[in-house]
Amino acid sequence: MTAESKKILADALELPPTERAALVEEILSSFDFPARQEVDALWAQEAERRIDAFEQGEMKSRPAKEVFDRIDRQQG
Repeated sequence: MTAESKKILADALELPPTERAALVEEILSSFDFPARQEVDALWAQEAERRIDAFEQGEMKSRPAKEVFDRIDRQQG
């Protein structure tokens, strides 16, 4: 890894978990993965399953801010 890459990595590791996750997603999406469409389709199915479960009262929800604040505290 170059010195520039190491600096970028060090800076990225200082970001909050949610920002690091978004950064990782952006970097990964820059690659051309043949299986990416399949993975995206599976995630879409899972999202639909969770929405259905929530709408049917089988799953509770929490505000996103509460969830991300908890993650940030655990990583902090």
